[in-house]
Amino acid sequence: MKSYDLALITKKIYDSPLELYTLKTLRDMLAIRETSSLFNIIKRLTKSGIITKIERNKYILKKYTVDDMTLANFIYGPSYISFESALSYYGILPQFPYEITSATIKQTRAKVFNGKRYGYYRIKKELFWGYEKKDNYLIADKEKALADQLYLASKGLKKIHLEEYDLSLIDAAKLKTYLLKYPRTRQFNKTIFQLAAISKYDY
Repeated sequence: MKSYDLALITKKIYDSPLELYTLKTLRDMLAIRETSSLFNIIKRLTKSGIITKIERNKYILKKYTVDDMTLANFIYGPSYISFESALSYYGILPQFPYEITSATIKQTRAKVFNGKRYGYYRIKKELFWGYEKKDNYLIADKEKALADQLYLASKGLKKIHLEEYDLSLIDAAKLKTYLLKYPRTRQFNKTIFQLAAISKYDY
């Protein structure tokens, strides 16, 4: 097995603009093709406190302080910040949720890193839209975050207390356009009726 200079490898990592790494990122950046050698280097880097393992094949620079939403996008994708986290971000929901919530087209999952919980909730592929990039992460716009929340609430997968929401921050016409793109099941229509009763706007 070829030997590698850990000091040179560490310098290469610190000189890189990257702070979050997949196994492929590290392989390409360090130009180590042999899998056993790569894992050995990663083990040494982790033990030396250069990088921290987030989960299988995903790592973060130890000295890097990453915001929760950037990390949420990185841990499990494709995904975008939505539901309670996005609604809180926009000031529609008064309190910040205990978990960082995201929409994904993959299976529903919960991840925990550094004592924080990251929740990923599956939506249909045709509903995976209505988000934008802010800083280093993808986040739903206000109306899409609320539409996503209403959708999962109608399926019994989310609790929703609309009386706590500041609906004055929502563009009602835009939200109505969004809601028309969701499957109009009986339960979804019932949830929308509750929204209409509180907001006094016909959806």
